[in-house]
Amino acid sequence: MRGALRGLGLAAAATLLAAVVTAVVLVGFSLVSFPAYGNSNVLRALSVVGQVAAIALVVVGILAARAGERPGGRAGLVRLGKLAAPTGSALLVAATLGIPLAASRLYLHGVSVDQEFRTQFLSRSATSLGLPDMAYADLPSFYPSAWFWLGGRFANLTGLEGWAAFKPWSILSLAVAAALVTVLWTRLLRTDLGAVVGLVSTAMMLTYGSPEPYGAVIALFIPPVLILAWHAVNPTVAGPAAEGEPGAKSSPLSRHGGIGATVVTLVFLGISASTYTLYTGLAAGTVVLMAVIATVLALRGRTCYPVWLPAVRLAVIGFGSIALALIVWAPYLLAAMGGAPADSGTALHYLPDSGAQLPLPMTAGGLTGLMCLIGLIWIVVRAWTSRRAQALGLGVAAVYLWCLASMAVTVLGTTMLGFRLEPVLIGLLMVAAVFAIAELAGLAVRAAGRQNGAERPAAEATQRRRTAGAAVGVVAALAMLAQVQGIPDHLHEEIRLAYTDTDGDGHRADMYPPGPESHYGEVNDVIGQAFPDRQMTDLVVVSTSDAFLAYNPYLAYQAVTSHYANPLGRYADRNAAMVGWEDARDGEELHALMTGTDWRGPDVILARPTGDGYSLRLAEDTYPNDPNVRRFSVTIPAEAVEGPHFEVHEVGPFAVIVVR
Repeated sequence: MRGALRGLGLAAAATLLAAVVTAVVLVGFSLVSFPAYGNSNVLRALSVVGQVAAIALVVVGILAARAGERPGGRAGLVRLGKLAAPTGSALLVAATLGIPLAASRLYLHGVSVDQEFRTQFLSRSATSLGLPDMAYADLPSFYPSAWFWLGGRFANLTGLEGWAAFKPWSILSLAVAAALVTVLWTRLLRTDLGAVVGLVSTAMMLTYGSPEPYGAVIALFIPPVLILAWHAVNPTVAGPAAEGEPGAKSSPLSRHGGIGATVVTLVFLGISASTYTLYTGLAAGTVVLMAVIATVLALRGRTCYPVWLPAVRLAVIGFGSIALALIVWAPYLLAAMGGAPADSGTALHYLPDSGAQLPLPMTAGGLTGLMCLIGLIWIVVRAWTSRRAQALGLGVAAVYLWCLASMAVTVLGTTMLGFRLEPVLIGLLMVAAVFAIAELAGLAVRAAGRQNGAERPAAEATQRRRTAGAAVGVVAALAMLAQVQGIPDHLHEEIRLAYTDTDGDGHRADMYPPGPESHYGEVNDVIGQAFPDRQMTDLVVVSTSDAFLAYNPYLAYQAVTSHYANPLGRYADRNAAMVGWEDARDGEELHALMTGTDWRGPDVILARPTGDGYSLRLAEDTYPNDPNVRRFSVTIPAEAVEGPHFEVHEVGPFAVIVVR
């Protein structure tokens, strides 16, 4: 219990330091007017400075921990190291994302493609302490709300609008996650090795997962949680890290035969299910696979625990995590079980080119490809002797099984989005690579103290080993720097969109003329004058203009696409109703079509004037085609918005049609 409390205290302190570091970077750089990232190399240079500082902070933490953990060392140095390392990981996030985006108020990808609905969800979450749907009125959220609900509270705390909170909340949540995963690794492993694994994991998350921040937060924790899950269903005396392995130690989480590991796995899966269902499915499936293998080992008499233990632990993890997830999922499930009409949903209807082949990052070349190859080789070589290799290997196997299943179920008219698991796969292989390199480095350092198979004199051996260890450390730090300073290049397109998309205040961060979104303020003025006694959150708006509902927390008459739409919202029926508006001959008929549905009719329509009416752009699912969305237009006849039920206002390129 004492160890668990110390771990929680360390996690709390690391969270606070991560928040402080992130706030300093974001606020500090917001006070200076910088040129756009794509127009100048200033922000790029400053981000490298920040990355070097982050790596240096982790190195300081490693040196302090190593000094404190030596015989006669001071406990204060160990505590310093255990706090410096996660703070360095958090600083890496803040420097790598916060500095390149310093001159923009938008996050990676701006409000383009999927970032539009994510920004819309956060804007809606900032308006309610409940779990509102990202689009529709009077419906509980279908999309997992945990990250967005917390982001809404962050927006309320800082006084930011939802869209403006998206960037700082994304960076802050990723920085805190990086700090916490580093804490977890340093609890499972020797502090220096845990710090390196945490830093490498953070770098990989930034490279491959950061555009989808709530998914990246979950992906970061999958490798250490799988090691814990393997210990939960297949416990040993040695613990999750397995004594005898380089960097292993007796972990407080391993006491009482894996009970602590069971609790951590349970909590992670519950939080994950409330945040990102795809990664939850992978992690849960891996735990089930582990339990099956553990049961087989017990049946064959190759374990020290009873045959029933893996199944019982699996049941505890399963039911416990479901109970936690129900905090977020219960409102939707209750509404669905209440018999409300619903669509079948098209969330899994996506099969791009990358989803039609297995991910093989170890063949991609470059430093990442080499590291993934090293990690795969280590998993295969150490599979019979290392519990870490077994846990990570089962995770890798689960990814490939999921990808194969995703491709197989295309015959049933759906997928399992296997292509989205590549960041998790890379994370697992990179962690394995760190373990492999740590073992090789240990062999090299020990060999430096020997000559012709015999040990050198004690003083000489110690000096040579220290020199070899320092050389290994320098090479590792340089490799790490080479990797992290290339992350902005990898995210070039995502950063570019953050500067070229028009933000919620009508400005482009690259100082070029803004798009039509610059008129949204005037549109809001017209709507406010038409409904002076009603809040945005009580008005249903038909808008197919990009980002209008992302920047303003109105209720949406229709979701962005069917793939993220709440099935209870009946996306296809709403589309059909809007197509029917084209046939209205006068205002009375159109008003009857709008109000004669099972859902709330529109209060405002934001459309584009055309020669013979007012145009709206709709979307429909076209899976199995790629792209999987077809855009088409619906035109409301000009004569259909005449009469007492409608008021038409021209605002820039838009027509604001008020419905009475």
